[in-house]
Formats: sequence, structure tokens, C-alpha cells
Amino acid sequence: MDAIKDFLNYSITLSENFQISVKGVIVMLLLFVTTSIFLKFIKRLLTRKLPHEDKLKFNSVFSFSQFFIYLVIVLISLQNMGAELTAILAASAALLVGIGLAMQTFFQDIISGIFILVDQSVHVGDIIEIDGKVGRVVDIKLRTTRAVTISNKVLVIPNHKYLTSILFNWTENGILTRETVDVGVAYGSDVKLVTKLLLQAADEHPKILKEPEPAVLFMDFGESSLDFRLVFTVDDSFTANQPKSEIRYRIYELFSEYKVTIPFPQRDVYLKQTN
Repeated sequence: MDAIKDFLNYSITLSENFQISVKGVIVMLLLFVTTSIFLKFIKRLLTRKLPHEDKLKFNSVFSFSQFFIYLVIVLISLQNMGAELTAILAASAALLVGIGLAMQTFFQDIISGIFILVDQSVHVGDIIEIDGKVGRVVDIKLRTTRAVTISNKVLVIPNHKYLTSILFNWTENGILTRETVDVGVAYGSDVKLVTKLLLQAADEHPKILKEPEPAVLFMDFGESSLDFRLVFTVDDSFTANQPKSEIRYRIYELFSEYKVTIPFPQRDVYLKQTN
């Protein structure tokens, strides 16, 4: 027993206050093993529901974080052994604070990217709207998300935007979306005929779903028109502007055929003559 104690207490003196003992090395190794097991458990817990591709992205960041955690363990262990690390730690802290301030947005993007991967709020293929821009997500990286707009332009979104802006996920509840087309008709028009023609325009279009059925809403008595809204469902909201445009063409044709007038604002101007 005494031999074991002597072995554990055996140390090498490197300076007046710094000694490396066998016991200290064993404690450091135990800390490494315990921390490694704990980190593996955390990583398995966070990535259990992630797709394989997202797991690879998360693992790369997690490995980078592990390096800093192990570095902290080494520094604390050396400090307990008597090494004078105060000056080094102070200099490192100042350096890290400076780097952190300079790369604040970069770290925000990385952290936001991790949140996106873990909570699965956005997936590849989703149609999203952020800051008034709409695109279909094609790639989610740790710092940025790439989406293709309707005009086939690549939209590069810094991931911190998800934390600072309101995000609309058009396909979170599925690919079906309700779209609308608004139109006004002149006062005195046959409102039942208008309703019939609007529904006909929707029923004739091949991309408009039959279920749920299209509907017409009498929205308001406008300043110069009776305002109606045609509501219908499409299964690809990303290209919804195309069928909406085609329906407007068809509505105009039907209104022209049945003599339904689409009014436009008019103003009467009176010129006052003065002597």
C-alpha cells in the first residue's frame, strides 16, 4: 500500500512552484475520460433525430468545441499542479475577447446553424420567406443557408437571420397552400354571376385542386367597386404566381364575355373661374 502511495506521490519538479506528479497526471486522464464519455452522450442525445448529412455537419462543429473543452481541462490541471498560468490565461482571455468581438456575427451564424440542425425548423426543399424574400432551400450549412428564388437567383442567408427576423416556412404544414386573387366589379353588377365566373375560372385551371373546393368571398363595398376574393388551393406554392396570373387572364376574358365591368378610380376636377 505504501508503495502505491509512493508511486502516486512521485513527482518531477520543473520549477519552484510547478511539479508534475503521477497522481496529478492520473486525475487529468480521469477528467479526460469522464469528459469524453459525457460529451459523447450529449452528442448522441442531440443528433439522434438528425439526418446523416446534418450529423456530419454537427460533428465537425462538435469536434471543434471538444478541443477547447480539453484545453480548458489541461490548463486547470496544470494550474492545480502549481504552474503559473495566470499571465497566460489573462493574455489568452484578452485575445479571445478581442477575437470574439471581431467575429461576433460569425459566431452568431454558427450557433444559429447548430440550432437549425438540432431543432429541424428548416429542411432542404422547404419554401421560406424572410425579410420579404422567398426561396426554396437547397443547402443548409453551419454559417449560411442557400435558397433559390422564383427568378432562379441564389439567396445566401446568414443563419443569424433566423434569430433576428421573422421566418415564414410555407411548407411547414405540407406543400398545399391557399392562394387568393382579388378583383373588383362595378356597382350594379350581378354578384351571383360574378361568383359563378370566378369559380369557373378556378375550376378550369388544371393546377387548382378540387379539394378543398375554391371559394369566393364578398370582401367589401369599395370606394368605386364591389370587392371579391377568389380563394383556391395549389400543391406548389413556389410557382403559385403562374396559375394566379393565368386565372386573372381567364377572369378578364369571362368578364368581357358576360359584360361584367371592372371599374377604375375616377375623379372629377372642377376648375373655379375667378374674375
